Amino acid sequence: MTATSLDRRARLQAGRPARYEAMCEIRAFEDRVQAMFFEGLVHGTTHTCQGQEAVAVGIAAAARPTDRVTCTYRGHGHALALGMHPRTVLGEITGRTIGSMGGVGGSMHLCDMSVGLLPTFAIIGAGIPVAAGAALTAQVRGTDDAAIGIFGDGAANIGAFHEGLNLAAIWKLPVVFVCENNQYGEYSAIRLTTPIEDLADRAISYGIPGEIVDGQDVDAVAEAVSGALERARAGQGPTLLEMKTYRYAGHSRADTAPYRPEGEFDRWYERDPINTYRARLIDEGEMTAEQAEEIEARVARRVAEAEETAAASDPASVDDMFRNIYAPAGGR
Repeated sequence: MTATSLDRRARLQAGRPARYEAMCEIRAFEDRVQAMFFEGLVHGTTHTCQGQEAVAVGIAAAARPTDRVTCTYRGHGHALALGMHPRTVLGEITGRTIGSMGGVGGSMHLCDMSVGLLPTFAIIGAGIPVAAGAALTAQVRGTDDAAIGIFGDGAANIGAFHEGLNLAAIWKLPVVFVCENNQYGEYSAIRLTTPIEDLADRAISYGIPGEIVDGQDVDAVAEAVSGALERARAGQGPTLLEMKTYRYAGHSRADTAPYRPEGEFDRWYERDPINTYRARLIDEGEMTAEQAEEIEARVARRVAEAEETAAASDPASVDDMFRNIYAPAGGR
């Protein structure tokens, strides 16, 4: 882990205002990415996570840098929370050589092993068995590291979910499975695709704990993940955590989410993870309104500087796509 990423990750352990700053950074970053897409500055697709910031920051606050994390294509927030710098993430999203994958991965394929982030997955649920594999690595090596597999509610209905949880339960692997239930699998409400209300209930099928967590409360997320990681490190096996949260943007790109019922967005926004946390810290005397404004201004500058740096860096070339492809000597 670089000194910069270590400092960014360590901030989350320094106090609750740092968690507020990390959530503000994700929101500002995602808002700018969404705007950049419409400005034609982002090629391909994007999946932003406005509204889900508490989940990303709470997980990062609980995990060690040596733990291994898998997550979905909606991974910008997790990358930032775990310690990746905004310029590195934005560089990758905009196809610049300064990006974490040299600009050839794009929005859906972020990775930085120095902060524990394995390559993010564009295939629904594909990170679940990979997280189990990372946990098996720690178990075989005899370390007390753990793995965290982050996936959406839609992934809870595919084979990789059941296979990954079943294997992890049988072998008591040190892994925490985190379902970001943002209420929609692409364009379909969860109530239309899943016959149960609480996905955490599925944990009982594998004889492991299942817990419903308020995904709008960063402290509740950090506490739940910390407890599950402690259990995993003690050799007691996996846990399934269901984070109840909500995505403000549509599924991707230009999706304006016309499928939302009237009033649904407003009801969730009343419990916006950033606004409610700001009010809580001020009410409890951990932060003043002036300090909150300073944090917000600092975050805005950081995101603007990241965009400026990324824009000034070289774009990835066609040759860069083939730089890490293996071919045997002599041709075929």
